[in-house]
Amino acid sequence: MKKLSHLLLLMVLGQYLHAQQLLTNRTDKNSFPLVNGTAAAIYTDSTDDWLVNKVATLLQADVEKVTGKKPALIHNIADAPANVVIIGTCDRSRMLQSLRNSNKISYGDLNGKWETYRIQTLVKPFAHIEKALIIAGSDKRGAAYGTLELCKQIGVSPWYWWADVPARKQETLHVNSTARLSTPPTVKYRGIFINDEAPAFANWTKEKFGGFNHKVYEKMFELLLRLKGNFLWPAMWGNAFSDDDTLNPVIAHQWGIVVGSSHHEPMLRAHDEWRRYGKGPWNYVRNDSSLRDFWRKGIMRMQQHESIVTIGMRGDGDEPMTEGTATALLESIVKDQRQIISDVTGKPAAATPQLWALYKEVQDYYDKGMRVPDDVTLLLCDDNWGNIRKLPPAGAPSRGGGYGIYYHFDYVGDPRNYKWINTNNVARVWEQMHLAKAYGADRIWIVNVGDLKPMEFPISFFLDYAWNTNDLNEDNLRKYYTLWAGEQFGTAYATRIGDILRRFGQYAARRKPELLDAGTYSLTAYKEATRVLSEWETLLADAEAVYAAVPADHKDACFQLVLHPVKAFTIVHQLYHAVAMNRQYAAQHDTTANSWADKAKQLYISDSLLSIQYHQLAGGKWNHMMDQTHIGYTYWQQPASNSMPAVSYITRHQPAAITPDTPKDTLPYFSFAAAAYTNALHRGGIRWKVIPDIGRTGDGITTFPVTRSLPLNKNSPCLEYGFFSADTGKIAVSCYFSPTLDFTGGKGLKYAISVDNEAPVIVGLHENGDWNKWVADNVISRTTSFRLRQPGKHTIRYWMISAGIVLQQITASYGTLPASYLPPPATVNDHEHY
Repeated sequence: MKKLSHLLLLMVLGQYLHAQQLLTNRTDKNSFPLVNGTAAAIYTDSTDDWLVNKVATLLQADVEKVTGKKPALIHNIADAPANVVIIGTCDRSRMLQSLRNSNKISYGDLNGKWETYRIQTLVKPFAHIEKALIIAGSDKRGAAYGTLELCKQIGVSPWYWWADVPARKQETLHVNSTARLSTPPTVKYRGIFINDEAPAFANWTKEKFGGFNHKVYEKMFELLLRLKGNFLWPAMWGNAFSDDDTLNPVIAHQWGIVVGSSHHEPMLRAHDEWRRYGKGPWNYVRNDSSLRDFWRKGIMRMQQHESIVTIGMRGDGDEPMTEGTATALLESIVKDQRQIISDVTGKPAAATPQLWALYKEVQDYYDKGMRVPDDVTLLLCDDNWGNIRKLPPAGAPSRGGGYGIYYHFDYVGDPRNYKWINTNNVARVWEQMHLAKAYGADRIWIVNVGDLKPMEFPISFFLDYAWNTNDLNEDNLRKYYTLWAGEQFGTAYATRIGDILRRFGQYAARRKPELLDAGTYSLTAYKEATRVLSEWETLLADAEAVYAAVPADHKDACFQLVLHPVKAFTIVHQLYHAVAMNRQYAAQHDTTANSWADKAKQLYISDSLLSIQYHQLAGGKWNHMMDQTHIGYTYWQQPASNSMPAVSYITRHQPAAITPDTPKDTLPYFSFAAAAYTNALHRGGIRWKVIPDIGRTGDGITTFPVTRSLPLNKNSPCLEYGFFSADTGKIAVSCYFSPTLDFTGGKGLKYAISVDNEAPVIVGLHENGDWNKWVADNVISRTTSFRLRQPGKHTIRYWMISAGIVLQQITASYGTLPASYLPPPATVNDHEHY
């Protein structure tokens, strides 16, 4: 079978992802020749916004990277050749206004829209011009997004600089003549938070740029725009965006990036500025005057720069402000802050976008009745581990400021830091952010990305989904991996690399590497440790094969985006497996332990060598980016350096005689992947749908729409799992779920379980819960006991009550199963009997 061309692949995937394809293979009168022998010129109005003129230079450079032909940049239409690209904003480009006034084009569908663009071809707009490709923006970011979408589709990845992805070489480029109008983005403000940035990002930027200055941030601003983002919380560990380099906010404004400050840094002042300039304690009761002066300078410095002001207050150093909830105090603080905003800007406070982050204990204030003015965005948060804590009630009245989400791909805190490597399964990210959109939390989405690298793939996913939530759903999630891989590496490798990324995301999310140890996976139960290690080693073999196959100019990108994360995770699993084997043999006084100890030490060295290899990429471009420690944790905080796990050497071989026991995993049990149901009953307008790859070992299943819950009755939606058992007696049914929190603010989400014709037992998903264990294990399990009264056919029924619960697996056993990290492997039903 012939491999698909890049264009054909985009067209095929576009059927699933609603992509607006710009390029065509046609070279006739129905296409615009961007490059055909020569390059079309690029026109902008010199009086248009700075950003419009900037993205024109980016398009010029990208066309040259792809074709070797450099378009001319012109500001006088009389200088245009036969074909010209015209980029502008509807209200500032005199050329676009002229075309509109002469009735050659209409922008009525752009008027008043947020960040929207239209791309279309005009034939003979002027006597000396054969064709013009118009990229018109409703505002400066709209024009930028339209231009940069063209850059991406001609073959320049948004990650060309940040991940060294080379341009896809082509001799000719033609844009089809079909007019395209983008829809306004689903989420108004979409961005990233650079956080926990020491030691890796901090050491890297100091060495390469001299610190967190406008030189490094300009690279970040461009990346955000290429990914259709528009919002940034800058680095704040010992850093101060506006104070470290006064050009930082100026250039952010030029690039159209909306800047804010993190959840605990009110009034656009970095917390480190209080260390530098603050007077007295960070305490509003004792030091309100100094704090108001401090905050006033933040708003004065804002000037006309587009910003979202964080209001409220937390304690010094990202801690709670007080014990308990001092609601009256916080209400007073917010009132005073809004007065400062009004005084400094000379406008009502509501004219300046603001957010109140309901992070950690701050949500308690809201839950106990504290409210802020309607124009303030309520920024709801996850639990730092990707599980949204609270959402507005379905159908709640709209509020002027709306609701947003602060999400995490990286975290420092209980039960363990996770900072080293990407461990985010985008199927889970989609499921949680789909909940957010469905419940109306869509004004701001911002995600903590740590050092930015190595979060390239989930960042792309997060911002793509925020741009248009209609593009991705439970039915086409797998297409995204292929599409993204194709954008970075071309069609020849898109399917293979997409599959590697998909499997990596699922495996990596099982347990953070910082939480792994020699005892995580059982050496005996279900051969768990061997099975898991085999999965990683197979994945590594696939990654190494594709790395060997990609062209030389793609090696650095393939190492960063594909091979390194797989190999790094595999080495850590191999290391802990070797340590576990060493300890097992050492306990038996078997000198076989020694070879395992040697292997563990070599793997520990291999981990360090892999980081060195990363740091040497592209002539040392990414030195320090893998400085993060990840081996040797003893509590939640990271160790100062990696440390080799303890191993033992046996000097005298004298293993004790071992009487073989009947393995416990021979106990009768049944195990069902959630999606492997015998029957699904869709009732009351509610349907069961599979979310691929969301589980630790496979797919998950949940109900749609996610905003509808139902009281339990005999007609409730349910899933049936049939099995045949020759035994009778007490049987324990365990259900395994994604660790969803009760985002409704109620008393916990619920489901029901039954066996055969017994009455369903209602189970509280969050009753007597251990949050630390849930997030560390990335699963919630609940067990309910039943009795099988006769041998033969049986049916387990899983009944829906609460929306938003994702079931991953069900097991049933006659006794206590051996301890294992993952559920027992799925069993094969005896369909002949059932």
